[in-house]
Order: sequence, then structure tokens, then C-alpha cells
Amino acid sequence: MAAQLWVLNAGYVGDRVASTVALLRDGDTTVVVDPGMVADRQQILGPLADLGVGPEDVTDVIFSHHHPDHTINAALFRNARYHDHWAYYVDDQWVSRDAEGFALSDAIRLIRTPGHTAEDITTLVDTADGLVALTHVWWHAEGPPKDPFATDGVALSASRARVLALNPVLIVPGHGPAFTPDPTTPR
Repeated sequence: MAAQLWVLNAGYVGDRVASTVALLRDGDTTVVVDPGMVADRQQILGPLADLGVGPEDVTDVIFSHHHPDHTINAALFRNARYHDHWAYYVDDQWVSRDAEGFALSDAIRLIRTPGHTAEDITTLVDTADGLVALTHVWWHAEGPPKDPFATDGVALSASRARVLALNPVLIVPGHGPAFTPDPTTPR
């Protein structure tokens, strides 16, 4: 089975900041990844509507980590389960589970990738084109080579190596357009 992926908003970082927000679909599973800061909520809701998806149709929301620039628009999706590194949440339920290896569907799963924060996770998606990694171990294609806000640079390097060892055909980073990893991708 293969999931579909759309980047709803390619993030950026500089004088202003926006997260990269993505939509995943696998059968009945409809996922928004990192619904964080954007210049206007329509940068999330507009592309969803263009794809025939309403906020109420989203079954799951994944946070790569808990910084506000990746979470602030989560309330747009009132019917969703919310996933982080150690649990998922539905209404007033806190369901403890480790993100490592947790599958949301046959084609969408989570792994731990600490470094930027100790709690970072990466979403792995099996698509028709191959494996895609949605991750904050890179902000954008150029890295940065050394994450200036990383809580653990050694763990970040190990997480980058782990993701690259999976041979993804595409990486969707935390604050930039999707890119194809190559030998110049920061390690």
C-alpha cells in the first residue's frame, strides 16, 4: 500500500518563521504534519480545500516536536488524534505509547529522531515513489550544518544518519521545500 503526500506550506526561517505543513492520505487515514506557524491559516486550509479535505476530515495530527512554530494551528482539526513522542491524545484521553515504530496506517509510521529537541520524531511515509521522511533533523536542504538550537548535536548527527540510512527518495524538512537527499546533504 502506498500513501499520498502533499506539502501544503513550504516553511521558511529568517526574519519570519513558518513550518512546513504536509498532508498525508492512506485509505481512511488523513494526517496533517506540523500544523504550525504560517502567515495566514488559509495557507493550510486553502490547499486542504483544493484537495477536497475539510478540517473535520483530518483523522490525525503529528507534531515533529512541541515548539509553537510546529503546533500553533493544531486546533483547526477538532476530530483528530494528536501524536507526539510519547503518546497520542483524543479529546480528554492521553494514550501513552512510544512513537518509535508506531504505525498510524500501513504506510505511515513514526520513529524517534532526537537532536533538535530530545523529543523529536520523524514521520515515515511509503509512497508510490518510495519512502518519504518528514523530519526536523533538517530545517531545509542546506541543513543548517549545525542546528544552532539543537539540544544535542551528537544525537542530531545520529538521527540524520539514521534517516539517510533508510534511503528516502524525498525529505520534507521542518522549514523549507522538500528535497532529494544527496552527498551534499548535511550529516
